[in-house]
Amino acid sequence: MESVVNKLEQKMRSGWSKKEKDLQEERWFLENGSILLEKLTADCNGKSVPLRTFSSDQILKATNNFDSSCFIAFEGLHTWWYRGIIENRTYMIKRYLVDKDAQHGVLNQRGGVMVNWEESFLPWNVRLKIGKEIANALSYLHTAFPKITIHRDVKPTHVFLDKNWTAKLFGFSLSITLPEGKTKSATVPVVGTSGYIDPSYRVTGSVTEYTDVYSFGVFLLVLLSGRPVFFTDYSNGKREGVTGYVKGLYEKDKLDEVIDTKMVKDMTSGQRFQVEACVALALRCCEKIDEYRPKMIEVAKELKRIQTSF
Repeated sequence: MESVVNKLEQKMRSGWSKKEKDLQEERWFLENGSILLEKLTADCNGKSVPLRTFSSDQILKATNNFDSSCFIAFEGLHTWWYRGIIENRTYMIKRYLVDKDAQHGVLNQRGGVMVNWEESFLPWNVRLKIGKEIANALSYLHTAFPKITIHRDVKPTHVFLDKNWTAKLFGFSLSITLPEGKTKSATVPVVGTSGYIDPSYRVTGSVTEYTDVYSFGVFLLVLLSGRPVFFTDYSNGKREGVTGYVKGLYEKDKLDEVIDTKMVKDMTSGQRFQVEACVALALRCCEKIDEYRPKMIEVAKELKRIQTSF
């Protein structure tokens, strides 16, 4: 039995991808970097410092508290690169998202959060706040830089909630930057998560800011309904997509069947108006023809209006 286990362990080790090994090495360096630095300095007899270290205050000052003007690029799901000047030298600074940043968890496929292995109910005001904050984040990506950045994979599992219940967008491994002055990309491979991919992008292979608008619309419908992007409707046994399902009910004026059932009984009349306005906005974002969709900055403004008007 022991030999079988040993063989299995060897097989698993040999199957590790280069990326996994690189991540392990990087994690080891972060955990043991100070020990390595001491050894390297000792090997140099103290005459030089082979690896420079900087305090968090120096890094925050160099990047102006990680200001967008110092931002360079995204790398993978949890990493941002910034430019900073320390002691008259320019450095590239790598910023990580670590688990402790997501103190209230990452949203699941139904737009909820898991607490102690159980799905925690999110009240309507929290869901609306999450939608508004992610809309703001996407608007920032689309408008804050000379080149428009398109996320390309907006979905609940790429959103985490920090200690203040503020929603943060991550998962930038598929993001793409449009050429300066351009509003669409050249033809590129179609990537993303099924159900969230813009139909226009799927047909043309060209990415625009409306690519994110469509994905955000689906994300908002998931958040409102508490349903995953694809699910089985047990009333008829059919597999449904949340976009078509919600649109059909909305057109029949069956709002109560759209909303997450956990929210319905405790909703005020003002909150019902908010939900109806959000459903209408989400469906506009999910129009098949991209020119019929609003821009993200318009979506963000509308969600702010909805939040404060009712």
